[in-house]
Amino acid sequence: MKAAPEFLSNLFGSVLPESIAAQATTTIWYALLAVMIFVPVIIVMAMLTYAERRVIGAMQARVGPNRVGPFGLLQPFADVLKLIVKEVVIPTSSNKVLFLIAPLLALVPALAAWAVVPLWPGFVVADINAGVLFLLALSSAGVYGIILAGWATNSKYAFLGAMRAAAQMVAYEIAMGFAVVGVIMASGSLNLGEIIAGQGGGFSNWYCVWLFPLLIIYFISGVAETNRAPFDVVEGESEIVAGSHVEYSGMAFALFFVAEYTNMILIAVLTTLFFLGGWLSPLEGWVFLPDALSWLRGSSAVWMYLKVAFFLFLYLWFRATFPRYRYDQIMRLGWKIFIPVTLVWIVVESVLMIYKIGPWSINVAVAGA
Repeated sequence: MKAAPEFLSNLFGSVLPESIAAQATTTIWYALLAVMIFVPVIIVMAMLTYAERRVIGAMQARVGPNRVGPFGLLQPFADVLKLIVKEVVIPTSSNKVLFLIAPLLALVPALAAWAVVPLWPGFVVADINAGVLFLLALSSAGVYGIILAGWATNSKYAFLGAMRAAAQMVAYEIAMGFAVVGVIMASGSLNLGEIIAGQGGGFSNWYCVWLFPLLIIYFISGVAETNRAPFDVVEGESEIVAGSHVEYSGMAFALFFVAEYTNMILIAVLTTLFFLGGWLSPLEGWVFLPDALSWLRGSSAVWMYLKVAFFLFLYLWFRATFPRYRYDQIMRLGWKIFIPVTLVWIVVESVLMIYKIGPWSINVAVAGA
């Protein structure tokens, strides 16, 4: 990302000593960038809750929210207002400090991950070469908020839900990590922008073609990682109620809610970046398109957001379609199926790279030219 604009430097330079002005300029600039990213993400998250109720309502022959605002569009904001005015009840026997810190530990990694995610061509807050490692580290940190919430509550229901969630997240995190290893091998980079650039040249060069099993495993593992249906066993109504956050209310509960939906959006975005070429057009290289439609061949943020919307729709579709799996089925899927399949496909990808098959032959030809 570029340095702070000149007008900010001039503004602080005119009122502060030079030694402080530079630091103040950088701090304010990154604070503005954080607001520019977090506010749209939160708004999209709020509208995703609306879309979820409308889409699932349509699938189940229901109406969905339609009372607050035109077509019910203001329903998410009414929900926010309701959660703000509700009292945050802290259980008497809980560890009060950890009880209040836990929601933040769940939310902060979900928001911090957006710092390295390129949202459109040429825009990323922190264009670091180890962006993938940064994302993997933050995804691992998110589990601490869940565990801490279950333990600090001093409730057996919450603690059992936290242990379920932690075991499930660890199992599917490993599968996701191995799937990402396949992407790193294909691109030769840990930088998200370079991973997107490595898929240029048309749809046939997208990693979803040659790494299709890894795409399926990555996205399904992402659904399990976010504890969404049909992997939402941490919220068994007949067993452990709402899981690790069963004792939370008001805005404390809302933070867990925001973290869950923000992670859903993040998984959809990362799946798009890793496997579907990010903002690259699927029509790239279609020279036979008429001039009036030639713009469809170009890279655009619109392509990226359409792909993200598709994966978010799959989240909603899964919830409306599949019943909740048993816990043993979920763990068996993660440990005994997904992890072995990713390892096998990494070996297959290694063979393709060694013998220059598929997109790797194209890369060799380009390098030779």
